[in-house]
Amino acid sequence: MNARILKLDEYLVDEEPFYQATSDEIAIFEAAYVNGLPLLLKGPTGCGKTRFMEYMAWRLKRPLITVSCHDDLTASDLVGRYLVKGGETVWVDGPLTQAVRSGGICYLDEIVEARKDTMVVIHPLADDRRVLPIEKLGSMIEATPEFCLTISYNPGYQSVLKDLKQSTRQRFVALEFDYPGVGLETAIVSRESGIDSETAAKLIKFAGMTRNLKGSGLEEGASTRLLVHAGKLIVSGITPVSACRGAIAQALTDDPDMLAAVNELSSSIF
Repeated sequence: MNARILKLDEYLVDEEPFYQATSDEIAIFEAAYVNGLPLLLKGPTGCGKTRFMEYMAWRLKRPLITVSCHDDLTASDLVGRYLVKGGETVWVDGPLTQAVRSGGICYLDEIVEARKDTMVVIHPLADDRRVLPIEKLGSMIEATPEFCLTISYNPGYQSVLKDLKQSTRQRFVALEFDYPGVGLETAIVSRESGIDSETAAKLIKFAGMTRNLKGSGLEEGASTRLLVHAGKLIVSGITPVSACRGAIAQALTDDPDMLAAVNELSSSIF
């Protein structure tokens, strides 16, 4: 039986990603990492959780293996499975197993979207045991000291059926993320998109209006990510109103009345 071994440099973050801390999240992550503690990132879509993970992977010089969880994601997808290649049965490690073996950072994004059997797999990794059971191999893999398990989810999207159980939550050190303050978000959008600070400030004002509509027609307001998208369109010559309509309004809702309302907000600013 053969097994595919992770090539570390495939997953290393070579260049420093741009990330501006909003609190003490960097220090807490590093302290948790040193102590072998798993982490839980909570926050709305597009507020910087993934960028934070890229930055920490670069800072810690560890490979980052990211898995975007979804309804069809199974424990086997994470752990691995037997495949037939060239007439030979080969065991192929899944992303979680690769990270455990190599001392990488495994980031399970939107973990509550995955099937329930995935929780059974990560629980032994998220406590003092730090082991990964592989039933198909009949073995337990002990995580290297450098291994780090991080999961994330958006509390605003989750229903009772898709919330994290206490038995899972209480295994993790939690970091709460939100959209940056006005000044910092303006600087981020300006730097990431290339637009001038005055236009960036108008985008942030527009975003604030949409965020005030959360729960009143919108599931979520405009994220920092969407603002950067709009900014890039504007830099490429698209009018601000059209950029806001395409990059933000259409991304937030399909409801005709809400679309009209959001587009009216952008027109009032630009």
